[in-house]
Amino acid sequence: MGPCLSKGSSEPNMRSSGNMFTSQADAKYSAKSRNILILFGPPGAGKGTHAPKIVDKLSIPQLSTGDMLRAAVAAGTEVGKKAKAAMDSGALVTDEIVVGIIADRIKEKDCVEGFILDGFPRTLAQSKMLDKELAKTGEAVSRVIELSVPDAVLTERICGRWVHKSSGRSYHVKFNPPKSLAKLGGKDLNKEKDKTKWMKDDKTGEALMQRSDDTAEALVSRLDAYHKQTVPVLKHYGKKKCVAIDANRDMDSIWASIDKATDF
Repeated sequence: MGPCLSKGSSEPNMRSSGNMFTSQADAKYSAKSRNILILFGPPGAGKGTHAPKIVDKLSIPQLSTGDMLRAAVAAGTEVGKKAKAAMDSGALVTDEIVVGIIADRIKEKDCVEGFILDGFPRTLAQSKMLDKELAKTGEAVSRVIELSVPDAVLTERICGRWVHKSSGRSYHVKFNPPKSLAKLGGKDLNKEKDKTKWMKDDKTGEALMQRSDDTAEALVSRLDAYHKQTVPVLKHYGKKKCVAIDANRDMDSIWASIDKATDF
């Protein structure tokens, strides 16, 4: 969290150079600077809760690299075909391919005012590649928002999560328990051999499940990787662009800080 401050500044208006704008509609991008945000946060920090609020406030889409990758492959775009070839061969999708997918996606009309990148960049190398791509149109990242939560708190949040697979409804044994858990009578769920007996979806009554990596053991490595990857990226963008948000507070207080950080 060191490289971030509680306030930041946006970049100057973008120039109309580059060859991204190929139509009159695309030319809107060159008229003024877009709001380009990067949202950081470890698993359990609350990105899924607060990102939609930023989307509503700024009228810009939240772009997930996973969603963009799947969409590009399904659409059969040139870069999507490269991604599919890599996946079919068992190889990793390269950073170049991912940046290419992002470059295509941010040309779409819903990005005319800007966009939020969620899950990218994860490394310093990816950050530099993203900067280079944005620079083609005279643009740059406007703000980097980091949702910060102590690791010990995240362990409690993550390890207590349960989900209903088909609907995506999320529960937590402490913060948002399903109605079925009350039947356990206050006993310790962790001591039960069959936890699913007590964890049922409120609407369907179907058994809930836990993600395989939502365990204390898996979380240690996930958080270690997150911290090692994130710190260099935050240093890269610097104190003028990074805003650290204390996400270990009540929801209203967290949003008030995010709301202030996204005033452009």
